[in-house]
Amino acid sequence: MKWRKWLEQWDMTSLKVKMPFLEMEWKPQDEDKTAAWELYVELLTRITTQSLDHAHGDEKTALDSVYSIFPTTRDVMKRNGRHCIEFTKIAVLILNQKVRPFTAKWHRLASEEAFSDQEKCAEFRQELIQLQNILKIYTQMLADMAGVEDLTELGDII
Repeated sequence: MKWRKWLEQWDMTSLKVKMPFLEMEWKPQDEDKTAAWELYVELLTRITTQSLDHAHGDEKTALDSVYSIFPTTRDVMKRNGRHCIEFTKIAVLILNQKVRPFTAKWHRLASEEAFSDQEKCAEFRQELIQLQNILKIYTQMLADMAGVEDLTELGDII
């Protein structure tokens, strides 16, 4: 399977990827599968994929949890080494193109006390929902790469 086909299968065609990359074979190795499983577990159990009830939760804590997937992903890549290249390709794209713009915006606003403003909190939560929708798809992609059953929607059922 080609990368293009795999990304299309997950409706992730909005990722900005150079043409030669899209035509490369998508062949996850055991290290990719292990890395995908490790990050899948992290994302599945964080605010990245779980709803933040309007009556509960804290915006700053949610922002910190989203940001924490950067060091977590780096650790996963380091532990699994240079043979987890398929995992690394998709992880870098998602972090840099989808997560980083969100965290950069909200870290700056949080440092300016935006979370003491109810309107800004509502804006944050709305943008978090949009990011969560993308990260749910990413989590499902990781389950696919890891070769495991996807439980992303399990939290919403209970």
